[in-house]
Amino acid sequence: MVMDVHAEQIFEQLRILADKLYKRNPHEWKKVGLPSRKAAIDRIFTKPFPLVNGKISTASIRLAFNDKYQGDRVLAFIAGIGSMLDLAYNGKSDFYILDSFDAQKVHNSARNIEIAAWLLKSRKKPNGQAYLLSHGKSSDGVNQSFERVIGKMIGQQDTLAQIVARKTHRIIKNVVQSAAQLVFLPV
Repeated sequence: MVMDVHAEQIFEQLRILADKLYKRNPHEWKKVGLPSRKAAIDRIFTKPFPLVNGKISTASIRLAFNDKYQGDRVLAFIAGIGSMLDLAYNGKSDFYILDSFDAQKVHNSARNIEIAAWLLKSRKKPNGQAYLLSHGKSSDGVNQSFERVIGKMIGQQDTLAQIVARKTHRIIKNVVQSAAQLVFLPV
């Protein structure tokens, strides 16, 4: 039941993030000919998450920030995170008492979401524009709503990793990394 609740919550947060990104970047869903933002979001959240140029997980996330990629960057970013989470959950969407999970995979997925957030905020095209608009500035200050949604996702994954680790009596290895290295961890 705990796993069910965590999975529901994290995928709901991912859907909110997709909506926020499409609101700031409507040209992304329009360039692939979809009729609406809702249609674009529904396309992402089909199970399994769609392959993007044959890529899933962190390879798909990186694609969203590749100069040569001409497709829907929000799709690449969100489907990459979603498929990475699916890998961390062993491809399951229904969980049972006898299911087992690897706490390290869940922990690593949280670290990878941190790197994805850093890429979202910092990666720029050669002309200096962001690949995906997210953190906007206004007279009221900086829009932190993206950080809040991503922070919830990271917190949920970290909590779940601790629950799974305690259940299986395993220790999570904390790998020292910095966002500057931009090295995704295996899931």
